[in-house]
Amino acid sequence: MNILKVAFLGMSIAIHSVNAQHSSIDIIPRPQKIMVGKGVFVMDGQTKIVASKESYGQAMALKQHLEKGIRGSMGIVGPDDKGDIKFELDEGLSEEAYTLRITKKEISIAASSSKGWFYGVESLKQLFPTDINFSMVRADAMELPVLEIDDAPQFRWRAFMLDEGRYFKGKRQVFKLLDEMARLKMNVFHWHLVDDQGWRIEIKKYPLLTEVGSKRPSTQVGPKKWKSKIQSGVPHEGFYTQEDLKEVVRYAEERNITIIPEIEMPGHSSAAIAAYPWLGTLGKEITVPIWFGVSEDVYNVADPKVYGFLTDVLDEVMDIFPSEVIHIGGDEAKYTHWEKSDYIKKYMEENNLESFADLQVDFTNKISQYLEGKGRRMMGWNEILGHNVHEYQSERDAGAEIELSKKAVVHFWKGDIALLSQAAEMGYDIVNSIHSETYLDYSYERIPLKKAYDFNPIPEGLDEKYSDQIQGVGCQMWGEWIPTSGYMDYMVFPRIAAYAEVGWTKPGNKNWEDFNRALKKMELSWKQKGIYFAPASEVGKE
Repeated sequence: MNILKVAFLGMSIAIHSVNAQHSSIDIIPRPQKIMVGKGVFVMDGQTKIVASKESYGQAMALKQHLEKGIRGSMGIVGPDDKGDIKFELDEGLSEEAYTLRITKKEISIAASSSKGWFYGVESLKQLFPTDINFSMVRADAMELPVLEIDDAPQFRWRAFMLDEGRYFKGKRQVFKLLDEMARLKMNVFHWHLVDDQGWRIEIKKYPLLTEVGSKRPSTQVGPKKWKSKIQSGVPHEGFYTQEDLKEVVRYAEERNITIIPEIEMPGHSSAAIAAYPWLGTLGKEITVPIWFGVSEDVYNVADPKVYGFLTDVLDEVMDIFPSEVIHIGGDEAKYTHWEKSDYIKKYMEENNLESFADLQVDFTNKISQYLEGKGRRMMGWNEILGHNVHEYQSERDAGAEIELSKKAVVHFWKGDIALLSQAAEMGYDIVNSIHSETYLDYSYERIPLKKAYDFNPIPEGLDEKYSDQIQGVGCQMWGEWIPTSGYMDYMVFPRIAAYAEVGWTKPGNKNWEDFNRALKKMELSWKQKGIYFAPASEVGKE
């Protein structure tokens, strides 16, 4: 084996490079096609990177990363010059696809866009030897195996969701999650910023949303969770200013991640109603809830003033987030207060709405049309279809007669999987986040790592001609019982890696044993970064 001379905290020591036969290639998510050759490419401080104007940003990012681990100053040269690592344009590849070629003489990364080059670089970085730390250790050189990779994602939507309505975590945790998402080729950060227990986004036209709605004096805690009668007695608060949010958007964009904000309506709205009681159906003053669970408070969707409030909020949200899709929640809206409201009943009679499910779909379509008029698309949890998936709704509201706008994106999380197939057959775009398979707040006993890894977003039995309606997968980190960042790390890592492979790699190209081997290498870097992942002994049996 070759000896590499490195500088470690100012001291000169020697470590061994990885110079085996490279029989295994440890990349998560697993590429669609890998061919391993014989020999190695040696990279050192004299390595030159060839890039065009279009690929320069990705070339610079690679250079900066390499210089953390290899002594020297690597140069970037133009496409007409000679070099050792080449960024090449291949217009025949899809937007996120790439090819990675390593020979004994050079490395080439081909793509049709910056996204493809980005993912090619991320795969290349996972090939780097684990004995080079890239934060504390710098080597004279390192070896990479001769290989060919042809790769592209199975799904266009590969999401991680963070709920901060329940517990505010802050930018540091968000940046950490975005970094790991990028490494795992996940491209959607679904940000749940509003819920009953907290409003976390500054809206300049309505300052009380954060002055009042971002704070609560205590929080339900205890081992019995939903049934607990224990309160923390500790105030909790926090929100993001619009400048904070724009900073996070820029950070995500640099990593090819789109942020999808979620602003809940018509339910999960208690924090907003606490700030402005006229938003509620009953018009009564309430406080920000200190208990978890489904609140009965809902917006008065029949009131034009409430609709104006919501569109005002969405206008400011759209000014911050450039994403095509805006998520409006739509789940777990209890109809109790609507049932008590003469104002609501009059509106329903005047508009020929037979049930409260119809009222919700009617409201949801108005919001969808508003967003469409702004060049956006509405997304919501699958209750927006008008189906009754909860035991607390009456038989009268078992299904809406009004049809949801076909431009809406349906985020499936609950109910008979046949409802998902039915929606796909009706032409809706769907993201499959069925709770029994994708909820990261569920214990490892309930969703062990292997179960997460084996999830297929395309439901069994769905006619193949409708499979393209399944846009991808989301894994959800709901926050009710996750008060700290360390606890969140434990629940998210390593399952996020499994869901990343679910979203990227075709089922026929997945391999559980290869994933576990690659995961051990990834866990070394998580440990170096201070990510408190769940150890192998805790992640559940196969």
